Amino acid sequence: MLNHKSNIVLIGMPGSGKSTIGVILAKLTSKNFVDTDVIIQTLQGRSLQDIVDKEGHVALLQIEQDVLRNLRFENYVIATGGSAVYSHTAMEHLKESSLIIFLNVDLPVLEKRIANFPGRGLVKRPDQTLADLFTERFFLYNEYADITIECGSLTHDEVCRRIIMQTGCR
Repeated sequence: MLNHKSNIVLIGMPGSGKSTIGVILAKLTSKNFVDTDVIIQTLQGRSLQDIVDKEGHVALLQIEQDVLRNLRFENYVIATGGSAVYSHTAMEHLKESSLIIFLNVDLPVLEKRIANFPGRGLVKRPDQTLADLFTERFFLYNEYADITIECGSLTHDEVCRRIIMQTGCR
C-alpha cells in the first residue's frame, strides 16, 4: 500500500479527465477536492486563456508554479493543470505530501476529447500542436508519477476504482 501520504495529485494531459475524476475520487475516498486551474483563475480574477492572451504562456507557467509551490493541503485530491510537470520544484513539493497519479490517455483519444485546443488556456507555444505537447510532456508525466493509470478506454468510475485499488485509499 502506498497510502502513507495524505494527498492524491492527478497529473496528465489536457482532456485526460483530471478534474472530473478528481471530484469522483474525492467523494469515494472521503477527501477534499481542489483544482489548481480554478485556484489560479480565482487568484488572478481572470481565465487561463486571458492570462495567455495578455501575458503569454510563460507568465501562466510562472503563476502555476507559484501556486503549486505554495499548496499546503492534507487529505485532498488535487487536479493539476497539464503543465504542472514543467516545474521540478513544484512537483517535488507536491511529492512530499502526495501520491502522484498519471492519468495516461492516448493521443487519438485526447484529440477526440479536446475540441477547443487553441482557446483552452494552455501553457504552450503558439506553434505547438496537441501532438507536440503530448510528446514533450509524456516523459515528464512518467518521471514524476508514482502510479500510472492507463485510462483512455475506462469510465471515470473504473479509473477511480483502479486508483483506489493501487493506492490502498478508501
